[in-house]
Amino acid sequence: MSTTVCSVVLAAGQGSRFRAIAGADQDKLLAPCLGLDGVMRPVLEQVLINLQSGMNAGDKRLLLTRPDRLEVIELGRRYGCEIELLDSGGMGDTIAAAISAQPDHRGWLVVLGDMPFVLPETLTRLIDSLEDGMISVPVSGAELGHPVAFGRRFCLALMALSGERGAKRLFQAGSLREIAVNDPGVLWDVDTPAALVFNP
Repeated sequence: MSTTVCSVVLAAGQGSRFRAIAGADQDKLLAPCLGLDGVMRPVLEQVLINLQSGMNAGDKRLLLTRPDRLEVIELGRRYGCEIELLDSGGMGDTIAAAISAQPDHRGWLVVLGDMPFVLPETLTRLIDSLEDGMISVPVSGAELGHPVAFGRRFCLALMALSGERGAKRLFQAGSLREIAVNDPGVLWDVDTPAALVFNP
């Protein structure tokens, strides 16, 4: 087994709530967004930049998206991600596909492609906290956020996920490690155009 961590970027969802407001042809992952560094970039690019800064050298990045999202694929490649293509946007299906494609790691950091305001140091803390039988979750205030880091023991359970439901069903007493962070970005996803402006 490798000593590396694989960061899994989920970018296969349809973004229906965003499209319902912004227009059917608008992809929220490509919407312009003012990043934490004050630079305007697409939402997904902000996510990938923060991830690049927060990861350890030698760790793997895997982006999952649909075959027809060519700009998303190109962004992933530009930032050193391996690409896994799938037709389902269900979170369970997507996570299972990711772990099946990259099973030989000591853990996985599951990152949502529509959360552009997570601090790189939060990502680093989650990766550094990884242990075999633990799930590390960032907590801001009293709320559990994202990304979530899964230790090696959860490999088979993650590969068995399916449908729309994500991995929260794997959370259980004794295996959940709450990482307190001063980072409201762990609770902020871009579900609507209004959420492109970070105002926690």
